[in-house]
Amino acid sequence: MRRALAGVVLACFAGLAVAQENAVEIGTGVVLRGLDKVNASVTDIELQSGQSTEYGRLTVRLGECRYPEGDAAGDAFAFLTITDTASGDEVFSGWMVASSPAINALEHPRYDVWVLRCKTG
Repeated sequence: MRRALAGVVLACFAGLAVAQENAVEIGTGVVLRGLDKVNASVTDIELQSGQSTEYGRLTVRLGECRYPEGDAAGDAFAFLTITDTASGDEVFSGWMVASSPAINALEHPRYDVWVLRCKTG
C-alpha cells in the first residue's frame, strides 16, 4: 500500500514538473508562409491576433499564436481560420503547429499555408 501511494505521489510531482516545463506564452501575432502551387511563389504573411488578410483567393484570420515560454521561434502553434474568398467556404479552422505542419494542414488544391513563428511585442 505504501509503495502504491508513493508511486501516485511521485507521478503527481512528475506531472507538475512536466506542466511547468511546457509553459506557453501568447504572442501578439504570427508569421506564416504561403505557397501558391500554380505560380510556385512563396509569400510570408504577418498577422496580428484577431487580424485577417487576403492571400490569393483565401482569407486568413489569426485567432491566437502560442509558443514555448521564452522561445517565440520555438514550437509555435497558431489558431487559424481560412476561408475561400470566392465561395465563402471555410477550408481550414484549427491549430497549426510550426514544427509539424502536416499534422493539421490546410488541404487546398492551389495553396499551402503554414506557421513559421509567433511575433512578440
